[in-house]
Amino acid sequence: MKPFTKEISFLTNGKGLIEITQKVSEIVRQSGVLNGIVHMFVCHTSASLLLFENADESARDDIEEFFDRLVPEDDPWFSHSFEGPDDMPAHIRMALTRSSESIPIKGGRILLGTWQGIFLFEHRATPHRRVIVVTVLGE
Repeated sequence: MKPFTKEISFLTNGKGLIEITQKVSEIVRQSGVLNGIVHMFVCHTSASLLLFENADESARDDIEEFFDRLVPEDDPWFSHSFEGPDDMPAHIRMALTRSSESIPIKGGRILLGTWQGIFLFEHRATPHRRVIVVTVLGE
């Protein structure tokens, strides 16, 4: 069983969710693995990965609003602001979510639930280029 690894990158438009389910599915197909696991890792400390509702966009709006309220920008309590007022809030949002996800593969397809999608969750206010390493293991 040899791993198949590929890097994918995305240019974000600032804070928000970008669905990457299709891109990850394409990598699984390219790998030729029928049964195994796909692992994704985002190489940043101010963006994260999220398995989330992908059928209704209002759910995405709600989670983005929730994180804006949970970890507001310009909070005088934060001392780390090297890259601006959204820097430390972005790091905290990443720490509260995940930098990696693993999903089973069966029959050459990722096994997501009916309403699940894979998302890159950008936590910075300005556009950034984000890299995700996708590794497929199996047979």
